[in-house]
Amino acid sequence: MLYGMNVLISILVFFSVFQLSGCSAPLVAVGIMGNIINRTADLGDESQPYIGDTGQSFRSNEVAISNLNLGIEYMRLGAYEEALAKLNRAKTAKPDYAPTYNALGLLYQKMGQMEEAERYFQHAIKLDDQNPAALNNYGQFLCGQDKETEAEKYFLTAAENPLYDMPEIPYANIGTCAYLHDQTDKAVGYFEKALSINPRISAALIQLSEINYDKGNYDSAHGYLSRYLQQANLTPRSLWLGIRIGRELGDKNAVSSYALLLRNKYPDSNEAKLLAESGIK
Repeated sequence: MLYGMNVLISILVFFSVFQLSGCSAPLVAVGIMGNIINRTADLGDESQPYIGDTGQSFRSNEVAISNLNLGIEYMRLGAYEEALAKLNRAKTAKPDYAPTYNALGLLYQKMGQMEEAERYFQHAIKLDDQNPAALNNYGQFLCGQDKETEAEKYFLTAAENPLYDMPEIPYANIGTCAYLHDQTDKAVGYFEKALSINPRISAALIQLSEINYDKGNYDSAHGYLSRYLQQANLTPRSLWLGIRIGRELGDKNAVSSYALLLRNKYPDSNEAKLLAESGIK
């Protein structure tokens, strides 16, 4: 039984712009959850790779990336109007740049404008049908629309791209989507596949802990939760799960410790209310 928000992993397009000392243009690191493309741009050094063959196209890319950076940061802060303005500027500067449309899809999804979100995700994939961020994010969008079979196709396309170095993310997302739609055995298979690639995927670990708890496999549930807690921040969801597992295993110290943390750190959470109703001290 799910007690927390779903943990589908969105792949944001992460951009950082750093000014290099002594250089006439910035170092731009363009990353999609681990796929990092570094470009050192010293306009006086012809050995450095450029985006675009002319000064104008170079400038257009700089404008697009700069505004995409700002749009993503505004989106992260919840300033959606400002994010939209910046992302639209990025789109105008470089209309054929898939990451901008991917970010716009995520933004419209956050704003609850699902038709617009889908349109932008689809356009991002039309521009680059092997873009793992767009494929993954459109997959999680479709899962949220209860189109899990279609979502799986996009997740798998992302995961099976041989140039993508984090296939565990879409595999974990297939697992999450299956879990949310009561396909537990399928979920377990994909979570285990994700963990075989990267043993530190927290979304897979906590959901496997929940699945094992629901099946009465409390030792296994404890093992997965322990692995999760070694690398992830405490959340109401993980604390409440720890309380219930500890209770089943007769670990009074764990129950008391987790309960105290849940009451003190997240007193207004749904999990704190469940704890109060449970009578657990």
